[in-house]
Amino acid sequence: MEISEKRRLANEPKKRIIKHPDHIKPQPNVIEEEELDREVMAGEELKRRNAWEPSVFCSLGMESFSFAGHEISIRESLDTYGALIWPGAVALCNYLEKNQEQFNLLDKAVLELGAGTGLVSIVASLMGAWVTATDLPEILDNLNFNLSRNTRGRCRYTPQVAQLTWGEELGRNFPSSIYNYDYILCADVVYHHDCLDELLITIKHFCRPGTTLLWANKIRFQTDLLFIENFEKAFNTTLLAEIAEDKVKIFQATARLE
Repeated sequence: MEISEKRRLANEPKKRIIKHPDHIKPQPNVIEEEELDREVMAGEELKRRNAWEPSVFCSLGMESFSFAGHEISIRESLDTYGALIWPGAVALCNYLEKNQEQFNLLDKAVLELGAGTGLVSIVASLMGAWVTATDLPEILDNLNFNLSRNTRGRCRYTPQVAQLTWGEELGRNFPSSIYNYDYILCADVVYHHDCLDELLITIKHFCRPGTTLLWANKIRFQTDLLFIENFEKAFNTTLLAEIAEDKVKIFQATARLE
């Protein structure tokens, strides 16, 4: 190459390589992966503790479900209530499956708050949503395990996992100008804990105009009813369903226009 040509190339501005941030919606998965080795999961025998409400689905430490045309196996953690399956999660999955025409999650951006074991996020992913499952740091390992084992090679989008502590640094970690969701899903996030105010703040942060929130919860305590009262003051709220035998209510909510 002549010296003049080398100088010309050296003086040309270099093309910048733009790295898209993780929150940008990915393209659908196009490569089908091999079917999961379910025997590995079944072989991981865990002794499930006698927690708040033992599940009738328990078998060898695994919970088994059938949603969206797939068998789902959930590993629970013995370390925290947040990694157990509660009635609200099962109720919300049933509702989403039976009401797909009303709540079509295909190609929708979905955020789950307090994802726990990941059952709701798994079902949403199997229904074609682009899902971000969030929870506390100590929950994420088991959440990641369940999401990966039950969605790999089955879903249009690979679900994402993100750490989120309710009410903490929401504007910095999840700026509203960037993080916008079509749906927010919550299941049994309201129980006897000290973060109900922070939970409401977090829901307000993410539930913006154009967002639909679906929330299922078993009503256990008087504080649950108080939260519902405050929730209904903050959002346009509709009671979609009530499962009397499980004491579970399912709500739909949208942001109030200011």
